[in-house]
Amino acid sequence: MKILFIDVVHEHLVSYLMRMDYQCHDGSELSREEILLEIEQYDGVVIRSRIKLDKELLDAAKNLRFIARAGAGMENIDVEHAKMLGIQCFNAPEGNRDAVAEHTIGMLLTLFNHINTADIEIRKGLWLREENRGVELLGRTVGIIGYGNTGQALAKRLAGFGVLMYAHDKYEKDFSDDLVIETNLESILQEAEVISLHVPLNLETFHMVNDAFFEKLNNPIYLINTSRGAVVDTEALVRAIESGKVLGACLDVLEFEKFNFEQIENEKIPPSLQYLIDSPKVILTPHVAGWTQESHAKISHVLAEKIQMAYSEVH
Repeated sequence: MKILFIDVVHEHLVSYLMRMDYQCHDGSELSREEILLEIEQYDGVVIRSRIKLDKELLDAAKNLRFIARAGAGMENIDVEHAKMLGIQCFNAPEGNRDAVAEHTIGMLLTLFNHINTADIEIRKGLWLREENRGVELLGRTVGIIGYGNTGQALAKRLAGFGVLMYAHDKYEKDFSDDLVIETNLESILQEAEVISLHVPLNLETFHMVNDAFFEKLNNPIYLINTSRGAVVDTEALVRAIESGKVLGACLDVLEFEKFNFEQIENEKIPPSLQYLIDSPKVILTPHVAGWTQESHAKISHVLAEKIQMAYSEVH
C-alpha cells in the first residue's frame, strides 16, 4: 500500500508502516492543487490539520482505503462522504487524552491560585499576598460535557481533589461509576461550579456555549475549553464574565484560530478576544493542551496499531 503523509507526524508511524512494507511518501510540502492531482495513486492518507479532505479531494482519491488523522478532531475530514465512498477514517484521541487532562487541571489551578498574575507581579518587584489569595477545588461540583477519551481522563485526575463530578455525553449512556454521576446537560447547568468542555466541533456543537447556555446557569461558574474554539461564542462569554455568570475561564482554544490551528485568523484582534487577553480572570494557551512530547509519539503509536488491525493482510 502507498501512503501519503500530508502533514509531518512523529517518525514512529512512518517507521512502523515501513516495517509492514507500506510505501510512505512525504507530501507535507505539497499544495492542495498538487495533492488533488496526486491523491489518486495512494491507498492511505495521514493528516493533521493542514489540508481539509473535502468532497472534491475524496472524489479524486479513487484508490483511497483509509484516512488517518493524527489527533482527535475529525472536522477537517468530510467523514460522511468518506464513509459513502468506503474510505475508513481513523483518529487517535487515546494518544493525547492524558495530555489534555493534565493541561486542563494545570490551567484551572493556575486560575484558582492567581499563579500567572502573581508571577508577573513578583518580577515587577510587587509582593501582594492578600490580593493573590486563591480558592480551592476541594468540595466543588464539576460538570464534564463530553465523556469520551479526554472527559474520562480528566475525571480520573480530578478524583483526587475531592470534587463531586457530573458528566454528560449525548452519545454515551450508562457510564456512572465511582468517579462521575451521569446526568443531562440541564442538570450540569444547574449544579456545576466548574464546567469543562470535551466535545468535537460539528453543526450541533458550534457555539453551543452561548447566551442561552449562560442564562441557564444556577451558579456562577469557571469555564474550561480544551476542545475546539468555536464551541464557545466568545462574545457571549465576554458578556457572561462581565455579568458575573462566569468567574473565570481557561481557554486553550479560540474561535479565531486559523484552520490549521497555527495562529489567530484575524490580523486585527477583535474586541472580544482583546477583552480575554486583558482580563486577569482568563488563562489562555495556544491550542497546546494535547501537544506534549509524549502525546506526539503516542498519537502515532495509536494510529499504527489501528492501521495494522484493519489491514493486517499482505500489502
